[in-house]
Amino acid sequence: MSEQTKTAEEKRTVRFIITRQDSPDSQPYEEEFELEYRPNMTVNSSLMEIQRNPVNAKGERVNPISWEANCLEEVCGACSMVINGTPRQACSALVDNLEQPIRVQPMDTFPVIRDMVVDRSRMFDALKRVKAWIPIDGTHDLGPGPRMPEVDRQWRYELSKCMTCGVCLQACPNVNSRSDFIGPFAIGQVDLFNAHPTGAMNKHERTDALLEDGGLQECGNSQNCVQACPKGIPLTTAIARMNREGTKHMFRKWLSR
Repeated sequence: MSEQTKTAEEKRTVRFIITRQDSPDSQPYEEEFELEYRPNMTVNSSLMEIQRNPVNAKGERVNPISWEANCLEEVCGACSMVINGTPRQACSALVDNLEQPIRVQPMDTFPVIRDMVVDRSRMFDALKRVKAWIPIDGTHDLGPGPRMPEVDRQWRYELSKCMTCGVCLQACPNVNSRSDFIGPFAIGQVDLFNAHPTGAMNKHERTDALLEDGGLQECGNSQNCVQACPKGIPLTTAIARMNREGTKHMFRKWLSR
């Protein structure tokens, strides 16, 4: 490699335009940063570098950027943000695959706390609403659980990949300030726990929750969720399954009057 090529590589930089917000009540603004390029950079590692040395492109020292991150391997779902207009995980967003300048924004479906940190309480409230768990009677040893067919186990495994990351809500046009839509992830979790042999004991309660305001009827079938989901969860299939189960559930209730 010639000295000229080496010099050109050494001078290569990456530009970031980051939407910042100092507090929940303050106005958002954009700030530009420039980093020296390194192979295998991700948006997450770039934010870490900016946090260590928070100097913007104008040479001004600013407040460090705030965002959430835990696992750094697309498992926890904490580092969800909008990168170049697409909601995704910052830890798996390779700089080499992104068009510059790289625009980083918070998921505005959720209330912004500071910079990329958002309040995802609505997701956890939704899980409580649909009782997305399997209740057990006490903490004593209940022995082995009931067996299930392999095809059901494989389906449940796909649904269990959900990280509660919020990407599907950010991508869904039906999740907005004018709608109470519970979101695709919650419907998938109802299918997950209803399909469990023990969880099926409470499936009527979960299905009832999906038939209330903000439930299944709010889904517009845009299919953005299944395209955006970082874990490739078949959310539209789960929604279709729960639509069918919800219809049967309503008929059973009507006939039992």
